[in-house]
Formats: sequence, structure tokens, C-alpha cells
Amino acid sequence: MKKLLTIILIISGFFAFAQKTITEKQIFAAMDSQAEIFLKATKANSFSIGIVKDGKTYTRHYGEMDKGKGNKANNYTLFEIASITKLFTGTLMAKAVLDGKINLDDDIRKYITGSYPNLQFNGTPVTIKDLVSLKSGFNKDLPDRSELLKVRNDSTAFKVEKLEKAYTKEQFFKDLKAIKVETLPGTVYNYNNGTLQLAAHILENVYGKSFETLLKENMLIPLQLTHTKLHINPNETIANGYDGNGVLMPFLPYSLWGASGYMKSTLTDLTTFLKFEMDKKNQLVQESQRDLLNNKNYWNAYFWDEVTVNHNGRNARKHGGAFGTQNLFWVFPDYNIGISVITNQGGENTYENLYHAVQNLVDDLKPFGQKLIGREIDKKCFENIDSGIAYYKELKKNKPDSFNFSDESELNNLGYKLMRSGNIISSIKLFQLYVSEFPNSANPYDSLAEAYFNNKEYTLSKQNYLKSLELNPENTNAKEMLLKISQILSPKN
Repeated sequence: MKKLLTIILIISGFFAFAQKTITEKQIFAAMDSQAEIFLKATKANSFSIGIVKDGKTYTRHYGEMDKGKGNKANNYTLFEIASITKLFTGTLMAKAVLDGKINLDDDIRKYITGSYPNLQFNGTPVTIKDLVSLKSGFNKDLPDRSELLKVRNDSTAFKVEKLEKAYTKEQFFKDLKAIKVETLPGTVYNYNNGTLQLAAHILENVYGKSFETLLKENMLIPLQLTHTKLHINPNETIANGYDGNGVLMPFLPYSLWGASGYMKSTLTDLTTFLKFEMDKKNQLVQESQRDLLNNKNYWNAYFWDEVTVNHNGRNARKHGGAFGTQNLFWVFPDYNIGISVITNQGGENTYENLYHAVQNLVDDLKPFGQKLIGREIDKKCFENIDSGIAYYKELKKNKPDSFNFSDESELNNLGYKLMRSGNIISSIKLFQLYVSEFPNSANPYDSLAEAYFNNKEYTLSKQNYLKSLELNPENTNAKEMLLKISQILSPKN
């Protein structure tokens, strides 16, 4: 699978490495290097980086907002931050818990206006804890965009915009009555914007104030986020955004409460918010990031994409994707590092490149700890795959504590990088190494199967998809690919 981005294991002796001092010159050099890589890989117009390290803030902007206009972004350029909005909603929910306004184990229907006998699974209700952990079990989003998203092209965003513009609170509650809870709440992750809107409704009910007022009174004003808002003033403009083909995209429309993704902000405010989310002593921060479902190594906390304990210590990540703008907000409190990166492009591989930019930045800037093994062997693998694999094995034998060998996404990402560059045989060899290193994981077999498929080695592809499915019966990609391979190997006359 292409997006195996989570890291599972914490490395013992995390703080046992010698500290080193990172200079301001090195910080800006790392930013410049990653910006160059990102812009080359994505062909995006613009890229902005904000870093908070040891309490100090560093920002830089690259490219231009609109091609040919020379309008470089700055610290006060107003961007759509999309799902970063969810962190604000989640923090307000955490505050409601700390204030005693809601209880995590309560049935959500206790706080919803109206009767909803459907919001339960075989007698087990959806709780507040399930809602904020994105494990409600709801069978669809509200509004339901699934049909529009089946075929994606330059016009899809405009169709979604039209749907959301016309969607009212009255229709939301009508559709909520028709929701089916298909799995036991608290067990299956389900990214659902409708649950965020429901959270805003619950907050309004328990506090007796509008969601926007709660945002201002409890977060925007206390944190001095003076440029972060749901609604802009008439004299303000938002940075334009483009899809991967360079087509100008619409802005996200305001609908319902705006709690899932309607906020706008600047890099100045986002770095201020980074400082807030890095504060280990802040009770509200710790509540909003804590493990609610006893997952230990990775969890969703209050609407985060993922809070993880790994070779980078405990860290928390949130991605925000509008139609034409994407940003990644990531805090690494154990290293006193927070990073926010923004681009006004919404292409197919934009998120992947944002992810790698942040991973490489923290790898460059952290004063101790293990480095990325995939990054270390990258150049050698492209020059000669056999030499690259031999180098990997040498490092694992002689320097096991210097590099992170426990994160399987390292080899997975490098394998796909090789495959995208046209080095299909090299990618097969790299994925074979991946399988040998993580033989009990489903994803290595899935990735190797894809490489074999792309090389038209369908029998080998089938064998590996079957193995992946054996290890993970929920692997829908393997099921779909096996059907496709069956049609290739046994075509109908």
C-alpha cells in the first residue's frame, strides 16, 4: 500500500544519544533544501515552512502564489487550513470534558437535540470518546460526497462545492436520523467530517453559545491567534489554490458549523499554535492529545490524524487538505520541535511530499536520536540497488542504534520512489528486502505484489496479494487486485 505512514514501535534508549547543537544557519539550510526537493517533486507554485525549535520560530516562503505573478507568500498570507480546523474543535471538546460539561463515556445522544434511536450498534451507543476518536461507526459522511468522489478530475471540486453550499443544518439532522452505525463503536477508524459538525452542535448545546463564539473566547483570543478565523473581513483575501494540473480551485464553502475544515490562518498563527500544542505542562493540550482507547503506540486522541510513540518520541500529526491548498501540522515535543508546512497545491501526491518534507526536516534538526534509514540508503539504491541493499544490511549489523530500522514505512516509501522513477526491477528487489525484514506484516506483500503486477509478473503478484490478504483479511486493495489479476489470467472469450 502506498500510504503506510505510521510508525509502531518506540526505541529503547531514546534519550541515550549525545546531544548536538543545531545552528540557525543549519535550520535555514535544511528548510531551503526541503523546499527545493518539494517544489521539484510536485511542481507546485508555492511552499511555506514554519518551524518552532526550542521556543524560537523560523519561517521561510518559496515560489509564488500564482504562476507568473511573482507574489510570494509571507507570514501574514491567509491560507485555508482545512482539517487543521479539527484540532480546534477537538481542543474545545477536550475543554468541555475538563470543565465537566460532557463525559467521554456518555452516549452522544445525551447532548444532541432530538431523538436518534439509530445511533447505536446492537444496543451499544456511540459515546463521546468514539466520536472524537473518529471511530463512531457511521456508515457515511454528512453530507455524503461518496458518489462525487468515485471519479476525480478537475471538475470534482466544483461539484463538491455545489453540494456543500446547498447543505443545511435542517438536512444534516434529517440525514443524521438515517445514519447506520455499521461497526461496534470505538473499534474501526472512520474519517468522517459529519462527526466534527456533530461535535460543534454538542458544544453549542452544553455551553449555550455558538461554535464561533466558543472558538474566539477559548482559543483564538487567549492564544492571540489574531489572524485565525472562520469568516474573513471584506478587505481580506485568501491565497488561491490549484490542483495538481494547475487548475484554479474553488475555496471550501461555509456550511453547517464550519467545524471540520472552514478556518483560515497564517503561518505566524500556525507557529503560535505549534507552541501551544508542544506544551507538555498544559492540561488542555495533554487531554486533547491523550490515548483515549488504550492503543499505546498510536491513537487519534481528539480528532488528530495520529498521535504516535516512535523513534521521534511522542509526536502528533494533522493534515489539512482544501481543494487547492494542503498543509501538514506536526509537533515533536520530546525534541522541542514543531513544523507546519503549506502549499497552494492539492495534487494526488502533494500530501506524500509534505509528509517526507517534515520527516526530513525533523531528521535534520533533532539534536539526538535515530535517523531515517530510507533516507540514508536512498542514493545508493538509485545508483545500484544491490549495493544499496548491501549498505542497508551493513548499517543494520554495525550501527543498529544509529538508524531507525523498526519503521516499515521507510522501506515501503523508498520502494515506491524507485517504482515511480521507472526503476521497476530495483523496486522489486527493495520490496523483497521489505518482505524479509517484516515477514509478519501484510503491507510488504501488498507492495511487492504491486511491483510484480506493474512488471506484468501476474502469478507472482497473485501469490503476494494472497499472502497479504491472509495476514490482513480487511485489505480491500488486495481483494480488488486479485480480481483484476484473475481477469487477466483467465479472460472471458
